Amino acid sequence: MKMRNLSVLTALLLGTASAAPLTVTVLHTDDLHGHLEPVKIGENMYGGYTRQTTLIRQFSSSDVNPLVLSGGDTFQGTLFYNVYQGLADVLFMNHMGYQAMAVGNHEFDNGPEALARFIDRARFPVLATNIDVSAEPLLKDKVRPYAVLNVGGQKVGVIGAVTPDLPLISSPGPNVKMLELMVSLQNSAEALKAEGIDKIFLVSHLGYALEQQVAATVPGIDVIVGGHSHTLLGTFNNKDFPASEGPYPTIVNNPDGNRTLLVAAWEWGKVLGRLKVNFNDAGAVESWEGNPIPVTMDIAEDVTAKKMVETLSVPIAALRRQVVGNTDTGLNGNREVVRRRESTMANVLADASLEAGKKAGAVMAFQNGGGVRAGVDKGPITFEEAITVQPFGNTLTIVDLTGAQIKAALEHGVATWSENKGQFLHVSKGVSYTFDLSRPAGSRVTSVTLNGQPIVDTQVYKVAMNNFTAAGGDGFTMFKDAKKLETGTLDVDVLVNYFKLVGTVNAQNEGRIVIVNEPK
Repeated sequence: MKMRNLSVLTALLLGTASAAPLTVTVLHTDDLHGHLEPVKIGENMYGGYTRQTTLIRQFSSSDVNPLVLSGGDTFQGTLFYNVYQGLADVLFMNHMGYQAMAVGNHEFDNGPEALARFIDRARFPVLATNIDVSAEPLLKDKVRPYAVLNVGGQKVGVIGAVTPDLPLISSPGPNVKMLELMVSLQNSAEALKAEGIDKIFLVSHLGYALEQQVAATVPGIDVIVGGHSHTLLGTFNNKDFPASEGPYPTIVNNPDGNRTLLVAAWEWGKVLGRLKVNFNDAGAVESWEGNPIPVTMDIAEDVTAKKMVETLSVPIAALRRQVVGNTDTGLNGNREVVRRRESTMANVLADASLEAGKKAGAVMAFQNGGGVRAGVDKGPITFEEAITVQPFGNTLTIVDLTGAQIKAALEHGVATWSENKGQFLHVSKGVSYTFDLSRPAGSRVTSVTLNGQPIVDTQVYKVAMNNFTAAGGDGFTMFKDAKKLETGTLDVDVLVNYFKLVGTVNAQNEGRIVIVNEPK
């Protein structure tokens, strides 16, 4: 436990001012994913960097000891990212006054180069304690495990962490090494304590479930600013918002005998997290108050940020308006759907991959749920909508797989069904599979058919998929050594070409994926 006399003695010996009460107001975002502009939720628009800027600058001026933090995944998700690869976002983050950011997995989607360019322009530290970048020349000494900031005349520590799944779900390259998470966090916390710092924040891109484990395992962490799982916490009287996944903050008992506060701010800048924390003179959390603030359209736009958005929009205006298809029904790409069950948007993506792969002999296609980043509203489909659905710049790959390997892949896809992970697999037209959730992981898939016939374990099938999945991303190790044909066709081009071919896309759920014994 943090004892007052020990804290005071440490402060006196080290000449710090940490052994005194302190109030900090944490202003935070996570999973912005390049959303410079507002997005529609329900009947209304939310988010956008111009209004986020207004709120952050307003509260930074009025709140006690503001600390502006990001839980990572600033990269990837809109046409702005495809054009600027994070360099647009860092301009706004500097203008808003961010003080630290966690590295997210999508920060590596274009390899170390794009992240290095982002960090070179950032006026704030970019943090991850559980990766070793010392062998990567582009990132060496740029991604730090933690930072020490001055808040209200006292030193506070901010540690960063990124999901351990990073090598599976992004492209950090061979020189970036993962370190054991809990050990790395504890080492950084102890290093900060050795400097006499007794107020420690974690900017985390680990996800809500793992962040709760961290809070219960690693001594000394007072506040976790979360990311990665796109988690909405708090209390809202807003019909446009989904149900909250937990209280804001979520309180976890820490091994040091104190409490750790865990917060998150959903996604895409739709809300701004705002948490006021009072620390006692022993450096422990004593009291708190706060709730995320919806970023609504009645908030005035920051004038400078508005001019920045307008300027950055000029090069992409013509491209984003181009109509590439139409849908009379809309296509569902909801995150909670595509990572657990059949989805019309995922069906279209799988069908588009199959169509693009037919010349190479593909007879079926897979689409990982984590690769479906949005849906499409009813009406004309623009290039911008297509690239929002498929923003990664992946390419189409044709993989030779035996029936046994296909079954193993589908088993892997449903093994973590309850965790809503991106490895859930969707299949193209003509393919169907059934899985039974009453069975243990690894033996859940009970049938797989192609054109009404069971697939044969020893037969080889050509399967179209994106190169990320084909290379073993999301843990599909059964694909790594398979024979592959790299087509070089971009994922967005696969989708746009399909829209243009079909014209009006009115996909329906067809029973391609059948779930048995789903828990109520």
